[in-house]
Amino acid sequence: MEHYDWDAVEREELGPGLARQVIHTERLTLARIFLDRGAVVRRHQHENEQVTMIQRGRLRFDIDGAVREAGAGEVMRIPPNAAHSVEALEDTLAIDVFCPRREDWIRGDDAYLRG
Repeated sequence: MEHYDWDAVEREELGPGLARQVIHTERLTLARIFLDRGAVVRRHQHENEQVTMIQRGRLRFDIDGAVREAGAGEVMRIPPNAAHSVEALEDTLAIDVFCPRREDWIRGDDAYLRG
């Protein structure tokens, strides 16, 4: 059994208006993503299935050219290898779950999130 406390997980500032806290387990990655209004996660894709749960705020997703907005209480699924980008329409807190875990984040190969 493992126990985690978000208050004890380091908050990583990735760029203007974008930060995250990350927990990697043996098989998945769980992340709290903090986006200020206007923050953008540039178009990218990865082998991992992604589920994003919006805790507060509102995001606009572009997933393989299909645009959809989601707000607090809503969940978006991003299939493996789907090209996608995200724009924060409001200050937002989202929980992302990735399966399998984000080996690229562990290695630091996540330049699309930085700067």
